[in-house]
Amino acid sequence: MILKMRSWSKNTKLETGSKGGNYGDDLTSIHGISTTMAVKDKLRLFNKYFLHFSKAEDARCYRVNGSASDHEIANGKIKDKEEGCEGHVKQAKRSKHKGWVTKRPDLKAISEMLNKNEVLYHERYFGDLPGIEVGHRFYSRAEMVAVGLHKLLLKRIDYIGKPYVKSEYNGYTFPLAAAIVMSGQYEDDFGNREEIVYTGEGEKDIPGKKRQFSDQVMRCGNLALKNNKKQSVPVRVIRGHKCDDSYSKKVYSKKVYIYDGLYKVTGYWDEKGVPGFKVFKYRLKRLRGQDNLTSQNQVHFVRGKVSRVQQELPGLVCKDLSNGQEDKCIPVFNFYNPSLAPTGFKYINSIKVAKNVSIPPDAPGCNCRGKCTNPRSCSCAQLNGGDFPYVSRDGGRLFEAKDVVFECGPNCGCGPECVNRTSQQGLKYQLEVYRTKEKGWAVRSLDFIPSGAPVCEYVGILRKNDELEDISENDYIFEIDCWHTMKGIGGRERRLGDVSLPMSNLVDEVDERTLESEPEPEFCIDASSFGNVARFINHSCEPNLFVQCILSSHHDVRLARIVLFAADDIPRMQELTYDYNYAIDSVIGPDGKTKQLPCFCGTSECRKRLY
Repeated sequence: MILKMRSWSKNTKLETGSKGGNYGDDLTSIHGISTTMAVKDKLRLFNKYFLHFSKAEDARCYRVNGSASDHEIANGKIKDKEEGCEGHVKQAKRSKHKGWVTKRPDLKAISEMLNKNEVLYHERYFGDLPGIEVGHRFYSRAEMVAVGLHKLLLKRIDYIGKPYVKSEYNGYTFPLAAAIVMSGQYEDDFGNREEIVYTGEGEKDIPGKKRQFSDQVMRCGNLALKNNKKQSVPVRVIRGHKCDDSYSKKVYSKKVYIYDGLYKVTGYWDEKGVPGFKVFKYRLKRLRGQDNLTSQNQVHFVRGKVSRVQQELPGLVCKDLSNGQEDKCIPVFNFYNPSLAPTGFKYINSIKVAKNVSIPPDAPGCNCRGKCTNPRSCSCAQLNGGDFPYVSRDGGRLFEAKDVVFECGPNCGCGPECVNRTSQQGLKYQLEVYRTKEKGWAVRSLDFIPSGAPVCEYVGILRKNDELEDISENDYIFEIDCWHTMKGIGGRERRLGDVSLPMSNLVDEVDERTLESEPEPEFCIDASSFGNVARFINHSCEPNLFVQCILSSHHDVRLARIVLFAADDIPRMQELTYDYNYAIDSVIGPDGKTKQLPCFCGTSECRKRLY
């Protein structure tokens, strides 16, 4: 159970900056998981709904447009489904039609969560929310609603009015503000982030030029902030930043919202605003004892082109780890041993096959042309449960983790830009390898990565497991356990999503019973001597990537490709991690003794041991 705020009493000292103080006892878990993980789970659920409704909104726009028949889609005559929809929206706006064909999957996603009672904090609370730290980024107003940080999609001041008053609030005068958003919509807002001047709300032409058209009135949110000042109740402050070009291509709201922490309202007054009408002003001062604010430079941070001379980039030890094999160069930075770069392996960008491993012939393909757009006529879509696993947003994003994803292959009629070839496009994001203090090499991205986007494939030598030598000393082995995961063999957790596995396409001598009788996977990818950037991605007990098995050229699940996808919206410079999923005490050394390796991921869900 989550207890409502009780600690902000008349006698409470506000400059404590305590976390979770609003709930009486320190709240560290919700339904058995950490509050940090609970927040992450809700945002993942929101993104799942968002991608689902993105696809539905594309279809809806086309139905309204009426410009694409099933026959045209099936035969590839519509070149870009999303471009066609956007073009129709622009045309509708230019012609000033009342019924604009707009796509707002974010609104549909949050409506779904609200209707199903799936948001994290159902009621409004004062103060910090456990699991949401200072500096937490959100990529839409709807995401903040999903976790309860700010429950309004349009208005800037989220407040508790008289109808919400409960017995524990006896003695307070309502309304009281719980959270405010500074989004730059008012010309009068300014401040240095430690102390800000905030403009009240109301009497503003939101749909038009966003200009003040009359005097503001002391009511609702404006009155709430006044009461916050009188009763010394702090308010959460979220600051909106405009995305630069590289962000705005992938962030649909064109803004990133950052939680700056708790502020005390220290004063208020009214004055003539920039448009000449009366506005209310509030001076807010940040409470002491909170985490440091995220620098605005970090929000808009760009490393710069790695082609600059090495002296301009401290710590650069390698300009391109791939030696030109990838479309994007992969720089390497080391601030702990400046002369050291990764050694002991050769970079490759595709799987090498061991001599004793036979690759099945290419599977039959679909008859689509150009791009696969109609799931009813695409045989590859039918293998994925009757629909495409990707939505064509941001270059292709996976709806959700599945047992296996069937992509279009060499015998398909579609081209390389088909959305059902999303994981075959190579590196889309600017990755860099860097040295850490405790975990060795690590990987991060200089680009924002949206959830569901493919990050990289795990590349190495495709080998048979039973022919590996010194397996306990090899930290770069990735077992291909696609079939075992599908069947839940060995306690593996099944994935979501229905697929139709074409057993006739497996190697002739292998049948389903043989596969089920195998306690361990037959094949693995060994990246110890040959590999790509994926070999440097570290483990985390609370990862931001997930592993997805993919079949593209053939349909033998024992030899599936291993691709890492974004589980969350990943901000720039955040380390990329996935769960290695070792069982404790599962690694045996050459001496027959169980080996142990501590985990240094440092997350709230850390299991303390890797194996």
